[in-house]
Amino acid sequence: MKSNRKFLGLLVALVLALSVVTFAQVNRPYRNGSVWSIGFIRMKPGMDTAYLNYVAGDWKREQEALKKDGQIISYKVLQTEAHGSTDWNLMLLTEYKDLATYEQNLDKTDALLQTVIGNDEKQRQGYRDRLEIREVLADRLAREIVLEPKR
Repeated sequence: MKSNRKFLGLLVALVLALSVVTFAQVNRPYRNGSVWSIGFIRMKPGMDTAYLNYVAGDWKREQEALKKDGQIISYKVLQTEAHGSTDWNLMLLTEYKDLATYEQNLDKTDALLQTVIGNDEKQRQGYRDRLEIREVLADRLAREIVLEPKR
């Protein structure tokens, strides 16, 4: 009788432990995807062509170098109309595999940009020149949510 109670007690404990483990494994219909760095830009009135020339030139050259080096997956440019004088009208998007990859490559990115664009002084001059034609309203990091279960 005593051994039956012990066995029954162990069996109940085992069932409870397994149900807690099973309950903890949540099956979500989505998973984390890549990470996007998003720049929200307001091109100044009449300066669309000037800024888009920069984007199609130096910015694209930077992105292609980062992609070739394996630091980024892809990049995109989205343009829209602004809904007010302080609203953005261009988004610059850069896709990274994940947040860890983004953070681990910050120093490597700086070194690569030195070879593609030039030294710190040349880069600062570029920033000053672009102040005349655009305003950076915000920079955000966003994680893509893939609407499929984790594999």
